[in-house]
Amino acid sequence: MQMPIDPNNPEMRRRRFRPIPVRMLVPNVITLLAICAGLTAIRLSTEGRMELAVAAIVFAAVLDGLDGRVARMIKGQSKFGAELDSLADFVNFGVAPGLILYFWQLHELNNGGWIAAMVFAISGGLRLARFNATIDDPNKPGFAVNYFTGVPAPAGAITVLLPIYLAFLALPRPPALLTAIYTLLIAFLMVSRLPVFSGKTVRMRVPPEMVLPVFVSVVFFIALLIAYPWHILSVGSILYLLSLPAGWKSFRDHQRKAAASNATAPDVAPGNPAPPFPSVVSEPDQDDRPARLN
Repeated sequence: MQMPIDPNNPEMRRRRFRPIPVRMLVPNVITLLAICAGLTAIRLSTEGRMELAVAAIVFAAVLDGLDGRVARMIKGQSKFGAELDSLADFVNFGVAPGLILYFWQLHELNNGGWIAAMVFAISGGLRLARFNATIDDPNKPGFAVNYFTGVPAPAGAITVLLPIYLAFLALPRPPALLTAIYTLLIAFLMVSRLPVFSGKTVRMRVPPEMVLPVFVSVVFFIALLIAYPWHILSVGSILYLLSLPAGWKSFRDHQRKAAASNATAPDVAPGNPAPPFPSVVSEPDQDDRPARLN
């Protein structure tokens, strides 16, 4: 006689879950490694080992750029991975840089320094929350995929540490008040609606004759970064900040072209479908890893 199926039986409930492919786990493992790097950076900063703390943030940024790409390559995207990635970004590029700056110099301002560090961390969380709330916006124009809304969290974390890079180069340490103002400026750029060029549509295919030069260039850049990390990070941060107006101008040019296309479109007779011109809105796409949502 066959026994009746008990839905409350733990063994029966366990059978309902399908095995998870390993390819779904690999991107999440990379994200967890990035969280470990961010948390380790916080510990190193409390111990005064600032060079290692900053290196841990840079390492977390590298892992952050890998997890989404790996997920797309091996088709390992998941909703769980997207949520985990958002939490990792808040810890690694919001909380950790703010605390590093506080333990490095902002503590000299007492409560004022703590407020600056806290505002930066909160700005990182607000940017991620705004992204999650607007990711399914159907009114985004086609050209918006080329732009972020505000400075992305990893770039904000790298650029906000610029005063530390300069101090590592034996330059005079800036006043604590100036560091606090700079920290608040980067926080504002993160939560602003400034269009920032993303470069996501840049073709990633390399012509056969350029494969070896590309390999040599990558090796050369990595060697420079290892040999002169603070020089490279300083120059890169300054150039990135100087490039922000160019992204804004490019976005405005696309907006004007789209508006002109809509203005010159022929009138639609009643009962005929409207021509498929995209609507123009001010909210660009800020998804720096489309497959992993953030």
